[in-house]
Amino acid sequence: MATAALAISPGPDNIFVLTQSISNGIKYGLSTTAGLVTGCIIHTALLAFGVSALIKENDQVFLIIKVFGALYLFYLAYKVYKDKRHITLTNTKVPKKSLSQLFRQGFIMNVLNPKVTVFFLAFFPGFLFSKDLSTVVQFFVLGILFMIVTILVFSSIAVLSGSIASEIKKHSGIEIFLKWLQIVVFCGIGIYLLISNK
Repeated sequence: MATAALAISPGPDNIFVLTQSISNGIKYGLSTTAGLVTGCIIHTALLAFGVSALIKENDQVFLIIKVFGALYLFYLAYKVYKDKRHITLTNTKVPKKSLSQLFRQGFIMNVLNPKVTVFFLAFFPGFLFSKDLSTVVQFFVLGILFMIVTILVFSSIAVLSGSIASEIKKHSGIEIFLKWLQIVVFCGIGIYLLISNK
């Protein structure tokens, strides 16, 4: 549910999928989605092998990571609140690239974005779910779930982008709704992290 809420709330990745799909067609949006989500494998592996040992050995480290994660999410909510920009979708043609180029661009965009690694570090530890499974396995399970849900949501955005775009253009108030949706999602998950147990 948390992943779905994050994937639905507007951000650079799903806006990129939306604009590609509107301008060039559904399959281009889907190719972009595949690249973006595939990049998450790298971030999941870095998190699983780099952080799991620290969490396993030290409860205080887990607490620090959890608090850091919540504060980071509250910071993101604040940034959205202060941001004066609006989501704008125009009929301007987005430069057309091949499916493989869009896949590669989405993958590179994701892998080279340090904010994704920081976000995973903030997000995943609060959702560890077993005392018996190793944290490495749990991080990969969470990573796979994150990717599956994100693919479903982003693919839906790509397929339904025409009607989504027309609604955004028709109703100016939807921009405010989408802004506050992001704030509520970030704050809600931040609070959940603070009250979660190892």
